[in-house]
Amino acid sequence: MSVPASLDEAIVADAASPLHPYRARFDLPEGVIYLDGNSLGALPSQTVAQTADVVTRQWGQRLIRSWNEADWIGAPQRVGAKIADLVGADPRSVIVADSTSVNLFKLLVAALRAQPGRTEILTEPGNFPTDLHVAEGVAAMLPGVTVRTVDAGAVMEAIGPETAVVMLTHVHYKHGARHDMLAVSAAARAAGALSLWDLSHSVGAVPVALDRDGADMAVGCGYKYLNGGPGAPAFLYVRDTVQARVTSPIAGWMGHAEPFAFGDGYVPAPGVARFLAGTPSVIAMLALESGVDLFREAPRDALFARGADLFDLFAARMAALLPAIPCVTPSDAAARGSHIAFRHPDAFAIMQAVIDRGVIGDYRAPDILRFGLTPLYVGLADVWRAVDMLADIMATGAWRDPRFSVRGLVT
Repeated sequence: MSVPASLDEAIVADAASPLHPYRARFDLPEGVIYLDGNSLGALPSQTVAQTADVVTRQWGQRLIRSWNEADWIGAPQRVGAKIADLVGADPRSVIVADSTSVNLFKLLVAALRAQPGRTEILTEPGNFPTDLHVAEGVAAMLPGVTVRTVDAGAVMEAIGPETAVVMLTHVHYKHGARHDMLAVSAAARAAGALSLWDLSHSVGAVPVALDRDGADMAVGCGYKYLNGGPGAPAFLYVRDTVQARVTSPIAGWMGHAEPFAFGDGYVPAPGVARFLAGTPSVIAMLALESGVDLFREAPRDALFARGADLFDLFAARMAALLPAIPCVTPSDAAARGSHIAFRHPDAFAIMQAVIDRGVIGDYRAPDILRFGLTPLYVGLADVWRAVDMLADIMATGAWRDPRFSVRGLVT
């Protein structure tokens, strides 16, 4: 699609898009352009009804019977299988559990224990902090284990005989660059290492094909593009050929082969279910399922194509109106995710001024303006208006108001 030449053209293109009906299925505040779905997805209207039913009927009326009647007990596998469809995986290889950080811990320890003699976690600097923090914590816990970081472009050449696992974020949280999963996974396998991918900025944003591309393990969150709600449960993936080699370091009862036999000894469940630990958070998990169900309805090819269109329009308008604010996200659609980032030394104050006018993006330290392009509820007209708003803020110097430099706990 060519970039619209006017706001009117953008409005017409939005109305003609097969994704247009989905916008009405989200509870979005009037007058707000929401460009932060890469950090917290918007609320699907159906989630309100779904959660009300879970709380008032399933829990309130049916009480503990809902573990069987409503299949609460099967939710981790059921929702995992639905997410598997979105990441190109066997439905038996994905399960929903815990948080991204906890799942990273489980898989890193499992990968290291499965490969005695290999002691290195290989990753890149500037990765999302929790990934690096968890890796450092694992290294401190296991004797001889080290974390080595190399620049993104040097990862494949750096994989060596000491490397146990290559841990990378598929789409970088800040600048949006995307790794070549097929190439990196193949290089890891050729060197005898395992590959572990963080899909938090990939699932629902770009095409992912874990099985085809040879990934060994992966994690991802449910509250960004999947619209599962703040702190929604995460998911993890373990390739079928790897599952028998690895066990979770958190031997919780839900990961037991027979949890309701209540035996003292631990026997891991077959397959990926062994990575369950404690009782699942049912209300949160079923809210996530509602978001996943809505996403799975949408035409996938149209969604990813529209994400690219939103990016192209945003980049073109910024280049025309604000050429002094450089885009740091790759221009090639195959080499990026579905957000666009710009660098400015006063990014924090600028973003607060933008948010004050009803265009919600976000800031990433030290100098990044980041805007999420979520095609289920963001249109070309939104992008056009958002860049116009940003251009006016820069032209008038409105961002210099001292109140925009006041930082809250969450930035």
